[in-house]
Amino acid sequence: MGFKLIALGLLTGLLTGAFFALFDVPIPAPPELPGLMGIVGIYLGYKAVEAADLSVPVLDSLGF
Repeated sequence: MGFKLIALGLLTGLLTGAFFALFDVPIPAPPELPGLMGIVGIYLGYKAVEAADLSVPVLDSLGF
């Protein structure tokens, strides 16, 4: 994963957060630590399954 991709991800998040604040709508992510840890957990779970080389081809099973 390159620095450019990380920087673009951060920039996208910053712009999205600014958009939500500008239009005074609630952000779609929980602002508290337990919610943020949930997001980290989702990422770590994804990486664990990816490292174990497991997958279920859902779209292929549905015929797409």
